[in-house]
Amino acid sequence: MTTAQVNALHFGLIGFLAIWGTVLVPQLVLQHVRFGRVVPGRVVTTATLIAYASFALAVTFLPLPTAGGRRLAQTIQLVPFQWIADARREAVEDGINALSTTAFEQMTLNVLLFVPLGLFARLLWKRGFTGSVLLGFAISLAVEITQLTANFGTAPFQYRIFDVDDLITNTTGAALGWIAATLFLVLRSAVQPVREPARRERVHLTEAR
Repeated sequence: MTTAQVNALHFGLIGFLAIWGTVLVPQLVLQHVRFGRVVPGRVVTTATLIAYASFALAVTFLPLPTAGGRRLAQTIQLVPFQWIADARREAVEDGINALSTTAFEQMTLNVLLFVPLGLFARLLWKRGFTGSVLLGFAISLAVEITQLTANFGTAPFQYRIFDVDDLITNTTGAALGWIAATLFLVLRSAVQPVREPARRERVHLTEAR
């Protein structure tokens, strides 16, 4: 992980703490009004969503460039799976395994970045596979367009490449997250019928006593 990525994570943490600190008290008040008590699951869910959004935005857009910063030699990459060729080239040039290259690491991080989105889409928002994949693609496209336009003109110049591989890997990450969430739900539903008779037996024995 580069120094820039570590710094971005630090800003993501600060953003998370600031936003969650602002949201937490109103959320607790609303829960007391609606339910008469604090619902820990909802608090944790809100914190998780805010944390994910904060860290994802931080690593995607930070650090911001300065006016005299170094400009990109290439601003658009439209060749699908170009990362494979880049990984092979890096491996040959540096004499390392392709799995240790920057290109492979970046591809892996792009996939992992959107896995939580697929999890949320399935577990929280009850989206189907197609809807989750389209959501991942739409958000990834919005990010790439923002980068292409230099954050819609708010940055002094374009400092991130519009990369079709990012669209592919991000969308793949959302799909993998949805699949992982679905497997979790299937396993949980398979375990519950086994636990239910045992629970009923314990209740029966307790009542018999």
